[in-house]
Amino acid sequence: MHKVIFDTDPGVDDAMALLFLHHHADIDLLGVTTVFGNAEIDVTTRNALFLKREWKIDSPVSRGAGETFIPHRVSHAPPKFIHGDDGLGNIGVPEVTDVHPDPRPAHRFIVETVRANPGEVTIVAVGRMTNLANALKEDPEIVDLVKEIVIMGGAFDVNGNVTPAAEANIHGDPEAADVVMTARWPVVVVGLDVTMQTVMTRSQLADIRDAAGTSRARLLFDLSQFYIDFYEGLVDDGMVVHDSCACVYVVAPELFKTRSGVIRVVCGGIADGQTIQKPDGRGFGPSDWDGDLPSQKICTEIDAPAVLKLIHDVIVSVRED
Repeated sequence: MHKVIFDTDPGVDDAMALLFLHHHADIDLLGVTTVFGNAEIDVTTRNALFLKREWKIDSPVSRGAGETFIPHRVSHAPPKFIHGDDGLGNIGVPEVTDVHPDPRPAHRFIVETVRANPGEVTIVAVGRMTNLANALKEDPEIVDLVKEIVIMGGAFDVNGNVTPAAEANIHGDPEAADVVMTARWPVVVVGLDVTMQTVMTRSQLADIRDAAGTSRARLLFDLSQFYIDFYEGLVDDGMVVHDSCACVYVVAPELFKTRSGVIRVVCGGIADGQTIQKPDGRGFGPSDWDGDLPSQKICTEIDAPAVLKLIHDVIVSVRED
């Protein structure tokens, strides 16, 4: 069993990833922590609570950061044109749910859960890295207690998606991302280099809905339609399932190829949020890349058909609501 904390900003592709984690037989979902990004923190937390209720998820939801690691850093408006006004594809999420969050802030939930399960917790972070950076700030020793950090974010050998240099999750809080990438815990980054190859079509989503025959799968189909419309012209009648790729890595790393090396994040300037790796074994002149920086992994290749099939099979594996 993989004990997982899901750090997320729901978000349409976040919702699919959450349902995948909830349904996978080898995942023990210890908790969901929210962060601002695809929508404001009030909205992403409400969405997580809404999905917890609708999908009958027992795991606690903990509200996380609503601003960047360095307070008052210039931030950008939530991408309502991608995820809708309600963050879940304009399906009419109620303003208030009857489900309440865990009383602990997300960074403290992370610290306490990791300390309660030393060496066993994988944190899957598919939004801004703010909660993880805040957890490290509060308790730096957790680097020795976390099993692995799996991140959806970054762009290394390809362009970004919010600027030519930067991917959205990293661009939203570069200082937090740099803290997380350079900490001495094991990190795997599942970035645009591989996620942009995993396109789930509208018909594949319809097949999931029909094969599962559950209200969970119907809700997933419904909330995905606005997101698919956003991708019109970029992919063929489908959507890129960025966040689910990171979840698949946890249970099926053999579907990916990785490269190891030091990772840094550009903080400021025209390349703000750019992720750069110095591959292991490459020599360069003396610079700030030298010194005691950890080698981390980035994903460079993906078996996209196998990843999409696994997502399909896991979500349809539960035939009862």
